Amino acid sequence: MDACEAVEKELQRVISKFNGVHENAKRMLGDVAKNFDDFKSSIAEVPAEEKLTTEQINILRETLTKTKEKLQRLTTDHRDLHGAVSKIGKTIERNFVSDFSTITRNDVLVEEQNIQLLNKVIAQHLQRNNLDDVAATLINESKLPAEEIVSDPFSNLHRIWEAIYRGDLTEALEWASEHSAKLEARNSSLEFKLHRIAFLQKLDAENGGGSPIEAIAYARKHFSKFVDKFEKEIQLLMGTLMYIPVGLENSPYRGLCGPNLMVEAADTFLKDACSILGITKDSPLTVVTNTGCTALPALLNLKQVMLSRQVLGMWNGRDELPIEIDLDSEHRYHSIFACPILRQQSTEENPPMKLVCGHVISRDALDKLCSGPTLKCPYCPVDQSPNDAKLIYF
Repeated sequence: MDACEAVEKELQRVISKFNGVHENAKRMLGDVAKNFDDFKSSIAEVPAEEKLTTEQINILRETLTKTKEKLQRLTTDHRDLHGAVSKIGKTIERNFVSDFSTITRNDVLVEEQNIQLLNKVIAQHLQRNNLDDVAATLINESKLPAEEIVSDPFSNLHRIWEAIYRGDLTEALEWASEHSAKLEARNSSLEFKLHRIAFLQKLDAENGGGSPIEAIAYARKHFSKFVDKFEKEIQLLMGTLMYIPVGLENSPYRGLCGPNLMVEAADTFLKDACSILGITKDSPLTVVTNTGCTALPALLNLKQVMLSRQVLGMWNGRDELPIEIDLDSEHRYHSIFACPILRQQSTEENPPMKLVCGHVISRDALDKLCSGPTLKCPYCPVDQSPNDAKLIYF
């Protein structure tokens, strides 16, 4: 992001300079044209057989001199503009690295199995984004086994999500009714939001609604189960019935008009549906790409430091990162335990251990604190046997 901002800043500077040169050129050329027009007017009064007067010759020389000076200034401005444009290329080269060979592992794509796995992830990403025809072409050309491509339930959710945006609630209401118990267990407001939109649609005369009788019947049928949680919201909806003749957009309830409620319901549907079905909102390819974009600048800076200090041999193993990459909470999928004694992150070889007193330390710390058959907790004075410590799984 910083690289894009740096390039954009340089680009804006060039655009500003270009506009300045353009306006200056228009003004100068206008002045030159006016000078020649004035000179033509002055000599038009002289008969054809007479020679130019000394004053007219001086005016011509002055006009030519000013024209030459203005053209030279325009040439200089144009040359400076070329220099500013060339700086954009240098800024791009400085901020965007094209060679990632020092921090990548190209050998992983040598094996056919890994290539097929990559094609599979791309195909699933395409299916998630309703690009089934492109995904089918990729599957066919890469010769992926059809049985390995499992239909991603997200594609169905994405279709329903788009339908909610368009105001079509049929499939969304069916899905919510089918998963009503799970939604209620999650304390979700999805069902009510969908029925609220359906109720308002029956009051929308422009889209075939405007019938208070149908709206009241719909409310009696579907709102009774939501009275305890959404009593005030239902009261507001009932108040809209009085303004059907003038239209909700001309009433105190105009906030219920427009696409805001549909956007809110669509986002709630996608979040709750993904949670219930145990799938991620973003495709794995999107997550990996975004995470890589976050990690690459830090890794490239580290590589430059290592090059300058000639310590490249320190980064031999590429199965783990040499530094910690700070990702946002949305991209954290695993619990992390850091030993409070050794200040080290736990691993499979050095897992967290729960002591009898309830405090948790790493196995390496447990081994170092042992003094014979007993162990004294470093946080409380409880003596205990190290054999009583239990392995913890997060």
